[in-house]
Amino acid sequence: MSRLVSAPASMPPPDAVADHAVSTGIGWRHPHYAELLQSRHALDFLEVHSENFFAAGGAALAVLQQGREIYPISLHGVGLALGSATGVDLWHLDQLALLVDRIEPVRVSDHACFARGMWKGQAVHAGDLLPIPFNDEALDVLCRNVQQVQERLKRPMLVENLSAYITLAGSERSETDFLGALAQRTGCQLLVDVNNIYVNALNVNSARLPGDAPADPVLACKAWLDQLPPAAVGEIHLAGHCVMDDIVIDDHGSRVADDVWRLYAHALERFGAVPSLVEWDTALPPLAVLLGEAAQARVLAQAHAPRAELVP
Repeated sequence: MSRLVSAPASMPPPDAVADHAVSTGIGWRHPHYAELLQSRHALDFLEVHSENFFAAGGAALAVLQQGREIYPISLHGVGLALGSATGVDLWHLDQLALLVDRIEPVRVSDHACFARGMWKGQAVHAGDLLPIPFNDEALDVLCRNVQQVQERLKRPMLVENLSAYITLAGSERSETDFLGALAQRTGCQLLVDVNNIYVNALNVNSARLPGDAPADPVLACKAWLDQLPPAAVGEIHLAGHCVMDDIVIDDHGSRVADDVWRLYAHALERFGAVPSLVEWDTALPPLAVLLGEAAQARVLAQAHAPRAELVP
């Protein structure tokens, strides 16, 4: 199985890439564009949302190209809707392919979800990451769409586990078995979002029936991680979440929670020091706070995966 662990040969060594045995990065968002370009903080890579740079030109693409001259770039999508039975939107895929050609990213990823469907005879997009059932029919759809994307991009991609707020009927497999089968059948890799796993575990507890004892969310998440094939995992995401009265929301609007850091350490012991990213998308803090979270991820990775090779 291919592992997306190195930059394309044509990429010059960025002068601000951190000299570490562990690859850590941050999500690069608009309020931090200028400061990061000017300061050139030592980071191993930056991640951006692919769809924000689909325009053929303009200021956004120009900024991304400047960033690409300094840092390796990872493209993370939120719109492919890989689990949609109606298939992948060809215009969307074409724009992604053009962006990949321009930027030469170290990784390309999206989510195991659906968003596209038919409504009153027309194709519509829900504008959200909606869960899919873990059964053979949904797996066939997901595999077909992932393979189509990989063939168009001429590279393996990474597929991320979802934070889901409903339990779908019709699931016949566990999520980890479903994702492992996806990786085996398509040659894609898995982007393991540790915060998503934790959010789901907390919400399962919130939805338990009266009289049912709550499960330990950390133990449940460790069991989830232990069920994935290590060779299939190509990246880890970390983020914060919001605890409300009766639901936990994966809002990427705060520091990584202590339990999520504990789960990250467990994931490193299980998967090795795969590239790791801190996401922060709402209520953005000063850049220094985000850099501090990335530094903590690096410290944990160096402690829990000391034999890792350099992975940009």
